[in-house]
Amino acid sequence: MDQPSTHVVTRVAAILRAIGSQSEGMSTSDIARRVGIARPTVHRLLTSLAGEGLLDRDSRTARWSVGPELYLLGVSAATRYDVTRSAEDLVRRLADETGESAFVSSRRGDETVCLLREDGSFPLRSHVLYEGMRLPLGVASAGLAILAHMADVEVDRYLSRANLTAAWGRAHSRRALRERIAETRSNGYATNPGLLVEGSWGMGAAVFAPDGSPAWALSLTGVETRFGNARRPELGRLLLDVAHVLSRRIGEAPRP
Repeated sequence: MDQPSTHVVTRVAAILRAIGSQSEGMSTSDIARRVGIARPTVHRLLTSLAGEGLLDRDSRTARWSVGPELYLLGVSAATRYDVTRSAEDLVRRLADETGESAFVSSRRGDETVCLLREDGSFPLRSHVLYEGMRLPLGVASAGLAILAHMADVEVDRYLSRANLTAAWGRAHSRRALRERIAETRSNGYATNPGLLVEGSWGMGAAVFAPDGSPAWALSLTGVETRFGNARRPELGRLLLDVAHVLSRRIGEAPRP
């Protein structure tokens, strides 16, 4: 593939990821700002993608959403990559036993993608994370849990190319991330003490692929008062236990 074609593929992929992360759809201008591409170019690409059925545009709101062809492609890919069937009852168990919102997220390159959410019985909830949301590794408890369990050389390479402070603040500087990575490795589980939204805490544990790499994470989110010093070790042990069960299930599952 020549360089101009590769450039187009990169742009299309960025557009699809941006739209897929927003359940309510996005306007053309919002997409252009999100991916850093001129609006006329984005509009041409959006129109072409809609013509192939990969995107839909609401005639009333003019917002773009993923289209039917992406759904069909996703169904096909699910047999190989989807872990939600294996994780569904475990995510529900986390929500039931803790009362918090529970999630499973997947690593995709330098990001995590939330695949599944289950809300617990506690009436006050954190709505920071939702299905389809993408976050950089090291941001939120799921991404921190995965990053902390990557090999040192992978962590060094990621931190050398990632600059999270512009979008996520000084709490996500390379130095601060390395401190939280060390803490996560010591505890076994990750803690996000309200770094995305004040008062909204999260905890996460890595789930491992058959080759031993951290490919997914289970996490819990809730209000700060539910994650006090006395309760966090208990939540951490539960997350680690359930993550171990899911890792074992994935390792024992027949490969397509």
